[in-house]
Amino acid sequence: MKRNIPFSQKLFWSIFFIFLGFTGCFFIFQYQREAEFAQEKLDTVLKTYNHQLHYRLLHDTTHQVDSIVKNFLDEIPNKDIRVTIIDPSGNVLFDNSAGVDDLPNHNDREEVQKARKMEKRSFAIRLSETTGIRYFYSASNINSYIYRTALPYDPDTKGILAINIDFIYFMAIMVAIFILVLSRYSRRIGQTIAKLRDFARNIRDVKQDDKEYVFPNDELGEISKQIITLYHKQQKAKDDLAVEREKLIKHFQYSREGFAMFTDSGQEILSNILYIQFANLIADEDIHAAEEVIELPELAPIRKFLEQQGNSSRTRVLRETVTVDKAGKIFLVECMLFLNNSYEISINDISRQEEESRMKRQLTQNVAHELKTPVSSIQGYLETIISNPDLPADKRAFFLERCYAQSTRLTGLLQDISVLNRLEEAGDLFDLTEVDLTKLITDISRECEQRMKAKNISCRLRLPQSLPIHGNNSLLYSIFRNLFDNSIAYGGEGITITVNCYKQDEKFYYFNFSDNGVGIEEKHINRIFERFYRVDTGRSRKLGGTGLGLSIVKNAVIFHKGQISAKSIIGKGVNFLFTLHK
Repeated sequence: MKRNIPFSQKLFWSIFFIFLGFTGCFFIFQYQREAEFAQEKLDTVLKTYNHQLHYRLLHDTTHQVDSIVKNFLDEIPNKDIRVTIIDPSGNVLFDNSAGVDDLPNHNDREEVQKARKMEKRSFAIRLSETTGIRYFYSASNINSYIYRTALPYDPDTKGILAINIDFIYFMAIMVAIFILVLSRYSRRIGQTIAKLRDFARNIRDVKQDDKEYVFPNDELGEISKQIITLYHKQQKAKDDLAVEREKLIKHFQYSREGFAMFTDSGQEILSNILYIQFANLIADEDIHAAEEVIELPELAPIRKFLEQQGNSSRTRVLRETVTVDKAGKIFLVECMLFLNNSYEISINDISRQEEESRMKRQLTQNVAHELKTPVSSIQGYLETIISNPDLPADKRAFFLERCYAQSTRLTGLLQDISVLNRLEEAGDLFDLTEVDLTKLITDISRECEQRMKAKNISCRLRLPQSLPIHGNNSLLYSIFRNLFDNSIAYGGEGITITVNCYKQDEKFYYFNFSDNGVGIEEKHINRIFERFYRVDTGRSRKLGGTGLGLSIVKNAVIFHKGQISAKSIIGKGVNFLFTLHK
């Protein structure tokens, strides 16, 4: 496996080799410069000798060149200097190391050529063709005559040309200092980067990072602190946003209006329970997905609005509303189209507030009326018995049985009122346990089997093998038992009762309890959950109902964080659509 080299080491070695290269180049340059400086220094000395010889020969009247050169060499410290004088044609006029007649033309010598060209550096280090000795030559062009002096390239001359190596020690010290400083700062940078790397890994691995990171007091440390501070601020903002988002989702889920959000392509983003519930009340067939709602004929104006405005450019949010009167309810459907072509649809039951107000006004009257009937009956029968002491035994028994029946009805009525009051005022007093709805509904259908058989009623249960729910067994029993009793009592003969759990998600079960009986008129359907409301008052009293069964059903559904609605078509039966929280 390839080993990753830490950034601090990469930085150290990169800068080190760059500095080493720069130092090497500087060393070579300085070395050559020092060597040239030593050569130029010796060249300057020899050129001074050349000019002094020229001066002496110019003012000498004896014309004894050997004598003049010999005297000159006696006066200078370098006794072994070779002196050569060359005329403009390159012929050697004088050479104290060899005979003039044996010497060839010297214009091809390197130092002579440079002097002829009047170059500043007219010196050379080479092997003499005449003597076979290596010399340091220095030539001067004076009036087209070349005066050349040369020193044997021996240890003494090499010592004169030796460079000053003090700068090498200085550079070595500077390199050592640079390495120490670079090592220190690269280590500090490496430590800072390592801390940032650990911080980034913790974030990547979704670990809670509350570690206190200590950074150096420099620009990189300040930047690192700012990065971590900004992250924590962003994380806090993200957490706060998640909380607010959860609040918003909860608000939508438990809102009293159906709500759904969609992408520009019509895909569901979010929807609450009531959206599907209200849509099923409007629709003639079951709606299973939020995307299906827009296809309802009743929402054709909304669909046309989206088709027309979806591809147009705009600078503001557009709104379209439509009112739907269906299933005894009035729904206000509103669509808002945003700038990015995403949209939201809300379905609001605008008849609910009026219904609740009317229910409250009638509640006291209904309770008094419902209690008055059995009490009056009991009182009438007892008065007859008391006022007729000679009443035959069979008549007396008949009246007492009627009193008992009315008292039983009164007890059931009071029990139902008590259940409703507990649901509304002290719902937390109901115990919650694990209940299997499939088993519960199956047991209820068996309990009602004799009554259904007497009226030739069949039952179809479309349920999964198990429907576990965390709820109150008694209230869940009341929901389905009251619905069964209601269909058996009022649906008619030869009908079919269907209990269908048509959908379930992570939180809710979706039920459709229906029969294909006589149905309920649309004017009554939105009031059947009211306390004491009866579609046929005389028939209901004759069958012994208290008028509170469906009210208990509704409140028990609400207790289990669900919603319930009903729709009906005369001659085709009643559909109860409700949800129960798991």
